[in-house]
Amino acid sequence: MPQEAFVSGNCAPNPESPEGVELRTFASHACGATGFSTGTATFRGNAELPYHLHTCSEAITVLSGNALVVVEGRGYRLGPLDCMHVPAGVAHAVRNAESRPMVAHWSFASSAPSRSFVQDQHGFEDRGAERPLPGDPESLRRFADAEAYELTRGAWFRDLFAKRLGSTGICGGYGKFAKGSSLPCHTHAYDESITILTGAATCQVQGSRYEMAGIQTAFVPQGKPHRFLNSGDAEMEMLWVYAGDEPDRTIVDNRHCAGTLSWLK
Repeated sequence: MPQEAFVSGNCAPNPESPEGVELRTFASHACGATGFSTGTATFRGNAELPYHLHTCSEAITVLSGNALVVVEGRGYRLGPLDCMHVPAGVAHAVRNAESRPMVAHWSFASSAPSRSFVQDQHGFEDRGAERPLPGDPESLRRFADAEAYELTRGAWFRDLFAKRLGSTGICGGYGKFAKGSSLPCHTHAYDESITILTGAATCQVQGSRYEMAGIQTAFVPQGKPHRFLNSGDAEMEMLWVYAGDEPDRTIVDNRHCAGTLSWLK
């Protein structure tokens, strides 16, 4: 079984990053991930990732700044934590809508995604803050419209992309933990990537303990017992992604995460 892995949010950009955009990879085949990959794209002021397509689906979640995501000529304005899902084979472009930097989190339904740049053969329809129309291949989840639910006391979640919301092969969302709150020890049927957006988190994985902050990302392989705790003095926020269509959690004894009870599976 692959081991858990942790990557800094300030890791070196990918060598193939286009001009004006720094692409960073957090979880991928390089750390043993199966079926998905995650990372960030940091756009300089007014920079653009021109029209391209992938052989797998992609979810784009804005972390800071404002983005213009154009899908086959349909332009959508996204603010922080808004999420666009683009199916495989659908041409799209991402632009920084402002002069200040913009950071987006990306998730692919492949551990080794490819990118093919294509000609812009579309016009432009500025849909602003609107949503896709019936029949449009893309799906858009506005953070303000995502229902918040309390998964455990003090831990509030919002689902941003999943099969029921239009995505394929990946699902993910946002979590906010009050000071001192945590999730119980649990496992998943597929790999997970967790990026800490604000605050400080303690991650326990089958007896090992890790401290996280500052866009640091944890990769946790499927089947490994783990949990996250808010270990700071303020709220902690995270973005989680699973290599599956819908969220899946199996609660187990907290001692499996702490390492005081052996895990035999």
